[in-house]
Amino acid sequence: MVRIAHLSSVHPRYDTRIFHKMCKSLAQLYDVSLIVADGKGDETIDNVKFIDVGKPINRRDRILNTTKKVLQKALEINAKVYHLHDPELIPIGIKLKKMGHKIIFDSHEDIPKQILAKHYINNLSKKLASFIYSKYEIYSLKKFNFVIAATPIIKEKFLKHNINCEDINNFPIVDEFLKLNPKFESNTFCYIGTLYKTRGIEEIVKAIENVDAKLIIAGKFYDQSFEEYIKSLKGWEKVDFRGFVGKNEILNILKSSLAGIVTLHPTPSYIEAYPVKMFEYMASGIGIIASNFSLYKKLLENDGIFVNPLNTNEIANAMQYCIENKEKIKKMGEKSRELIKEKYNWKREEEKLFKIYEKVLSE
Repeated sequence: MVRIAHLSSVHPRYDTRIFHKMCKSLAQLYDVSLIVADGKGDETIDNVKFIDVGKPINRRDRILNTTKKVLQKALEINAKVYHLHDPELIPIGIKLKKMGHKIIFDSHEDIPKQILAKHYINNLSKKLASFIYSKYEIYSLKKFNFVIAATPIIKEKFLKHNINCEDINNFPIVDEFLKLNPKFESNTFCYIGTLYKTRGIEEIVKAIENVDAKLIIAGKFYDQSFEEYIKSLKGWEKVDFRGFVGKNEILNILKSSLAGIVTLHPTPSYIEAYPVKMFEYMASGIGIIASNFSLYKKLLENDGIFVNPLNTNEIANAMQYCIENKEKIKKMGEKSRELIKEKYNWKREEEKLFKIYEKVLSE
């Protein structure tokens, strides 16, 4: 059986895209290892072998030392194909490629645009860093066998530079979500995902303050001062904070929710990104309150409630509309679920992933 290895020094070992989708799917055909850096040890789940290089002390340690450990483990595995999931692993990919291995890079996000959205970097520095990384990215990825993009827009960027690329979208594995039977009874809304300022957390917590409802938030704060600020808001009294949760609890949250919230800020990266959680909301059959981006309207075929993500009053009004029109929200959820069945599901993306590996291995 052909041996392949997925490498990440940043993502959690049970990352939905990397483990639950790509690695599990590929393990049907290949001998799959997944190198991670979380200090939780080695294990094997669903024929995917986890290899842990240890948790880094901080960001500096991760970049300087963890990447070296990842390379060492990668060489010990001696895989035919190495599939990289982090920009900081690009130098490792170049080394492995020179040694005769086949390399796939997975571009989860448009990093140059993501850099431009960093609120803690001044504008001049952001533009310079984005420009430099963009040049480095194109130069490096041309050396690899294949690049996988998380969205069609990212794919088009690479195709313009004659880089072999295909999009593998973060559409959900729908079976578990399709089994949900949301009740549309309680005035409960949910936000599931990472908790950054640009994800709209402040606005939704302020919005819930003025609505007779509960807000479930599941995710992890990555900035302590921002976390303290959010928890100091009056609307936090109506928040049921679950922290980082697993798949079963996510399903329970969705089942009890009237609508899911995906009001990301209009940053260069988010406007063109496919929000994973929105597809999970769609698959679960609940209503959706989303940013009024043209892409989101297109994906939902207008069967959602769209708001200015920076306008707290609009978000609050959208919540109130859901509460007062539960039958309409239920019908919207049913239509969204049909879109998932027809278009936005992992099975279709899995077929594309298999074809990419066939192509790379045949070269």
